[in-house]
Amino acid sequence: MDAQNFRPAPFARPLRLGDEAPDFLARTTHGEIRLSGYRRRWLVFFSHPADFTPVCTTEFVALARAAERFAALDCALLGLSVDSLYAHLAWVRSIREAYGVTIPFPIVEDPSMAIGRAYGMVDEAAPDAATVRASYVIDPQGIIRAITWYPHNVGRSVEEMLRLVAALQAAAGGKALVPEGWQPGQRLLAPPAAAMAEMDDEPAWFCRAVDAP
Repeated sequence: MDAQNFRPAPFARPLRLGDEAPDFLARTTHGEIRLSGYRRRWLVFFSHPADFTPVCTTEFVALARAAERFAALDCALLGLSVDSLYAHLAWVRSIREAYGVTIPFPIVEDPSMAIGRAYGMVDEAAPDAATVRASYVIDPQGIIRAITWYPHNVGRSVEEMLRLVAALQAAAGGKALVPEGWQPGQRLLAPPAAAMAEMDDEPAWFCRAVDAP
Protein backbone atom coordinates (compact mmCIF):
# COMPACT_ATOMS: atom_id res chain seq x y z
CA MET A 1 0.00 0.00 0.00
CA ASP A 2 1.28 3.45 -0.92
CA ALA A 3 2.34 5.33 2.20
CA GLN A 4 0.76 8.51 0.85
CA ASN A 5 -2.63 6.77 0.71
CA PHE A 6 -2.59 5.23 4.19
CA ARG A 7 -3.42 7.90 6.73
CA PRO A 8 -4.85 7.69 10.23
CA ALA A 9 -8.50 8.62 10.52
CA PRO A 10 -8.89 11.96 12.34
CA PHE A 11 -10.14 11.60 15.89
CA ALA A 12 -13.46 13.26 16.72
CA ARG A 13 -11.92 14.34 20.04
CA PRO A 14 -8.36 14.74 21.36
CA LEU A 15 -6.50 11.52 22.12
CA ARG A 16 -6.70 10.45 25.74
CA LEU A 17 -5.04 7.91 27.97
CA GLY A 18 -6.43 4.46 27.21
CA ASP A 19 -7.10 5.20 23.54
CA GLU A 20 -5.65 2.96 20.86
CA ALA A 21 -2.85 4.81 19.08
CA PRO A 22 -3.98 5.71 15.53
CA ASP A 23 -2.20 3.49 13.03
CA PHE A 24 -0.40 4.85 9.98
CA LEU A 25 2.10 3.92 7.29
CA ALA A 26 4.74 6.53 6.49
CA ARG A 27 8.21 7.12 5.10
CA THR A 28 11.00 7.51 7.64
CA THR A 29 14.76 7.80 7.73
CA HIS A 30 14.77 3.98 8.15
CA GLY A 31 12.35 3.24 5.31
CA GLU A 32 8.58 2.77 5.45
CA ILE A 33 7.16 1.90 8.85
CA ARG A 34 3.68 1.12 10.14
CA LEU A 35 3.00 2.16 13.70
CA SER A 36 1.29 -1.15 14.48
CA GLY A 37 4.57 -2.84 13.61
CA TYR A 38 5.78 -1.78 17.07
CA ARG A 39 3.22 -3.98 18.83
CA ARG A 40 4.60 -6.38 21.45
CA ARG A 41 7.01 -3.75 22.78
CA TRP A 42 6.77 -0.30 24.34
CA LEU A 43 7.13 2.77 22.15
CA VAL A 44 7.81 6.47 22.74
CA PHE A 45 6.38 8.31 19.72
CA PHE A 46 7.35 11.97 19.88
CA SER A 47 7.14 15.07 17.71
CA HIS A 48 9.51 17.99 17.35
CA PRO A 49 8.72 21.41 15.84
CA ALA A 50 11.34 21.43 13.08
CA ASP A 51 14.64 20.02 11.88
CA PHE A 52 17.82 22.11 12.22
CA THR A 53 16.54 23.95 15.31
CA PRO A 54 18.56 24.35 18.53
CA VAL A 55 16.28 22.75 21.13
CA CYS A 56 15.31 19.85 18.86
CA THR A 57 18.98 19.14 18.18
CA THR A 58 19.77 18.87 21.89
CA GLU A 59 16.82 16.51 22.37
CA PHE A 60 17.86 14.24 19.51
CA VAL A 61 21.47 14.08 20.65
CA ALA A 62 20.34 13.16 24.18
CA LEU A 63 17.83 10.58 22.92
CA ALA A 64 20.44 9.00 20.67
CA ARG A 65 22.86 8.72 23.59
CA ALA A 66 20.11 7.15 25.73
CA ALA A 67 18.84 4.76 23.03
CA GLU A 68 20.43 1.69 24.64
CA ARG A 69 18.76 2.55 27.95
CA PHE A 70 15.37 2.66 26.24
CA ALA A 71 16.19 -0.63 24.49
CA ALA A 72 16.97 -2.19 27.89
CA LEU A 73 13.35 -1.35 28.81
CA ASP A 74 12.19 -3.03 25.57
CA CYS A 75 11.08 0.41 24.41
CA ALA A 76 11.54 1.75 20.88
CA LEU A 77 11.82 5.41 19.87
CA LEU A 78 10.06 7.03 16.91
CA GLY A 79 10.31 10.71 16.04
CA LEU A 80 8.15 12.89 13.77
CA SER A 81 8.04 16.36 12.30
CA VAL A 82 6.29 17.90 9.32
CA ASP A 83 9.64 18.30 7.55
CA SER A 84 10.37 16.21 4.46
CA LEU A 85 12.33 12.97 4.50
CA TYR A 86 15.19 14.76 2.73
CA ALA A 87 15.36 17.41 5.46
CA HIS A 88 15.40 14.63 8.08
CA LEU A 89 18.26 12.86 6.33
CA ALA A 90 20.28 16.06 5.97
CA TRP A 91 19.74 16.92 9.66
CA VAL A 92 20.73 13.43 10.82
CA ARG A 93 23.93 13.70 8.79
CA SER A 94 24.66 17.18 10.16
CA ILE A 95 24.19 15.93 13.75
CA ARG A 96 26.63 13.10 13.08
CA GLU A 97 29.19 15.46 11.59
CA ALA A 98 28.82 18.14 14.28
CA TYR A 99 28.48 15.96 17.39
CA GLY A 100 29.73 12.51 16.40
CA VAL A 101 26.32 11.08 17.29
CA THR A 102 24.34 8.72 15.06
CA ILE A 103 20.54 8.91 15.37
CA PRO A 104 19.60 5.22 15.69
CA PHE A 105 15.82 5.55 15.56
CA PRO A 106 13.51 6.45 12.64
CA ILE A 107 12.11 9.94 12.04
CA VAL A 108 8.74 10.11 10.29
CA GLU A 109 8.07 12.68 7.59
CA ASP A 110 4.63 14.28 7.75
CA PRO A 111 4.47 17.08 5.15
CA SER A 112 0.68 16.79 4.82
CA MET A 113 0.35 17.05 8.64
CA ALA A 114 -2.18 14.18 8.58
CA ILE A 115 -0.38 12.20 11.30
CA GLY A 116 0.34 15.26 13.42
CA ARG A 117 -3.31 16.30 13.32
CA ALA A 118 -4.56 12.79 14.10
CA TYR A 119 -2.39 12.83 17.23
CA GLY A 120 -3.13 16.44 18.14
CA MET A 121 0.48 17.45 17.49
CA VAL A 122 -0.71 20.10 15.03
CA ASP A 123 -3.89 22.04 15.73
CA GLU A 124 -6.37 22.48 12.89
CA ALA A 125 -6.27 26.24 13.49
CA ALA A 126 -2.49 26.48 13.93
CA PRO A 127 -0.96 29.47 12.08
CA ASP A 128 1.99 27.35 10.91
CA ALA A 129 3.02 23.72 10.53
CA ALA A 130 5.26 23.49 13.58
CA THR A 131 4.27 20.70 15.94
CA VAL A 132 4.35 20.96 19.70
CA ARG A 133 6.80 18.76 21.62
CA ALA A 134 4.29 15.98 22.15
CA SER A 135 5.27 12.54 23.43
CA TYR A 136 3.06 9.44 23.54
CA VAL A 137 4.10 6.39 25.51
CA ILE A 138 2.36 3.43 23.86
CA ASP A 139 2.20 -0.02 25.44
CA PRO A 140 2.80 -3.37 23.66
CA GLN A 141 -0.92 -3.65 22.86
CA GLY A 142 -0.92 -0.28 21.08
CA ILE A 143 -2.68 1.62 23.89
CA ILE A 144 -1.62 5.15 24.86
CA ARG A 145 -0.50 5.09 28.51
CA ALA A 146 1.00 8.58 28.90
CA ILE A 147 0.96 11.89 27.04
CA THR A 148 3.25 14.87 27.62
CA TRP A 149 3.26 18.24 25.86
CA TYR A 150 5.99 20.85 25.97
CA PRO A 151 6.11 24.21 24.16
CA HIS A 152 8.49 24.72 21.26
CA ASN A 153 10.97 26.74 23.36
CA VAL A 154 11.45 24.25 26.24
CA GLY A 155 13.21 20.93 25.76
CA ARG A 156 12.02 17.67 27.27
CA SER A 157 13.98 15.72 29.89
CA VAL A 158 15.23 12.41 28.50
CA GLU A 159 15.81 11.19 32.06
CA GLU A 160 12.13 11.80 32.84
CA MET A 161 11.09 10.02 29.65
CA LEU A 162 13.08 6.98 30.76
CA ARG A 163 11.66 7.17 34.28
CA LEU A 164 8.12 7.44 32.92
CA VAL A 165 8.48 4.33 30.76
CA ALA A 166 9.94 2.36 33.68
CA ALA A 167 7.17 3.61 36.00
CA LEU A 168 4.42 2.64 33.56
CA GLN A 169 5.94 -0.81 33.23
CA ALA A 170 6.15 -1.20 37.02
CA ALA A 171 2.47 -0.32 37.39
CA ALA A 172 1.26 -2.18 34.29
CA GLY A 173 0.02 -5.28 36.12
CA GLY A 174 -2.28 -3.28 38.38
CA LYS A 175 -0.76 -4.83 41.52
CA ALA A 176 1.21 -1.74 42.55
CA LEU A 177 1.24 2.04 42.21
CA VAL A 178 4.21 4.33 41.57
CA PRO A 179 4.96 7.05 44.16
CA GLU A 180 6.24 10.56 43.59
CA GLY A 181 9.82 10.73 42.39
CA TRP A 182 10.10 6.95 42.07
CA GLN A 183 13.21 5.53 40.44
CA PRO A 184 13.70 1.97 39.15
CA GLY A 185 14.69 -0.36 41.99
CA GLN A 186 12.80 1.58 44.65
CA ARG A 187 9.72 0.30 46.46
CA LEU A 188 6.22 0.82 45.08
CA LEU A 189 2.86 1.45 46.75
CA ALA A 190 0.06 -1.00 47.50
CA PRO A 191 -3.30 -0.30 45.79
CA PRO A 192 -5.91 1.36 48.04
CA ALA A 193 -7.66 -0.93 50.51
CA ALA A 194 -11.00 -2.12 49.16
CA ALA A 195 -12.41 -3.43 52.45
CA MET A 196 -12.04 -2.98 56.20
CA ALA A 197 -10.33 -6.36 56.43
CA GLU A 198 -7.47 -5.06 54.31
CA MET A 199 -6.69 -2.24 56.73
CA ASP A 200 -4.12 -3.01 59.40
CA ASP A 201 -3.01 -1.24 62.57
CA GLU A 202 -0.37 0.89 60.85
CA PRO A 203 -1.12 4.65 60.95
CA ALA A 204 -0.26 4.93 57.24
CA TRP A 205 -2.44 1.98 56.14
CA PHE A 206 -3.72 4.16 53.29
CA CYS A 207 -0.21 4.65 51.81
CA ARG A 208 1.77 1.43 52.19
CA ALA A 209 5.10 0.75 50.52
CA VAL A 210 5.51 -2.67 48.91
CA ASP A 211 8.21 -4.48 46.99
CA ALA A 212 7.85 -4.82 43.25
CA PRO A 213 5.55 -7.75 42.40
